[in-house]
Amino acid sequence: MIPAPIARGKVREIYAHGADHLILVASDRISAYDVIMPTPIPDKGRVLTAMSLFWFGQTAPIVPNHLAGVRPEDLPDAFRSGEFAGRTMLVRRLEMVELECVARGYLAGSGWREYQATGTVVGHRLPAGLRLGDRLPEPIFTPATKATSGHDENISREDAAARFGVGLVTALEALTLAIYEQAHARCAEAGIILADTKFEFGRDADGELILADEVLTPDSSRLWPADEWMPGRNPASFDKQYVRDWLDASGWDHAPPGPTLPGDVVEGTRSRYIQAYERISGHRFRDYLEEAHVRAHQ
Repeated sequence: MIPAPIARGKVREIYAHGADHLILVASDRISAYDVIMPTPIPDKGRVLTAMSLFWFGQTAPIVPNHLAGVRPEDLPDAFRSGEFAGRTMLVRRLEMVELECVARGYLAGSGWREYQATGTVVGHRLPAGLRLGDRLPEPIFTPATKATSGHDENISREDAAARFGVGLVTALEALTLAIYEQAHARCAEAGIILADTKFEFGRDADGELILADEVLTPDSSRLWPADEWMPGRNPASFDKQYVRDWLDASGWDHAPPGPTLPGDVVEGTRSRYIQAYERISGHRFRDYLEEAHVRAHQ
């Protein structure tokens, strides 16, 4: 029997497993502008899980992570097969730091909008004359407070330090930028630009910082095909910007409920997520599904 989740996010359900562990299940839901769309993206949760597992392995030399198991034998019986296959992780319970740790290497999204108005991005003064999509002189750390509803709030490093302590924020900034630099280089080898991304960290019983949640997925990152990048315009993307663009063109006012996504947008989003995983990891998504014992109809 499947227990009731202890929390439900836009994309994930979280289940308790003893005193020291949690079970994370990534759904196929997709959100945009903080609204969950009524149309799922098939296999999306499995792509997010596959991508996170890959990056947990890549980033382990920089920072430990919360992954405790992913094989069927690591999981309780109720989570070993069926709808849970390929989208479920056993993780350590942590004391989460209530701060989104964002790394930006390019000018896009809310950063671009702020730069146009003020010449800054979350407290960082940038050179004049930058264009949409331009690479920044160096990656920057732009934290945000985690909101239980609505939008997260970007805050400066100084404000973050005042709320969470200078030592903690300094450590989070160093880890965030180190991971970003490593991931940017890996993505570049695959012909993909990692424009920006966000991380979450927690602390274990010894107070050590641990990388948690999802990592460097199309949901938490801007991923651009390098051969289509041209500063001055929004590039094509392997992330959910594809859905946002369709929503904007549809005339939707960003208020719930979200509109039903048409079939071509659903398939286009699924295809982009899978392409991102395969190009960056070097693995076939089909092989991941087979190893996770996912049947075609699941």
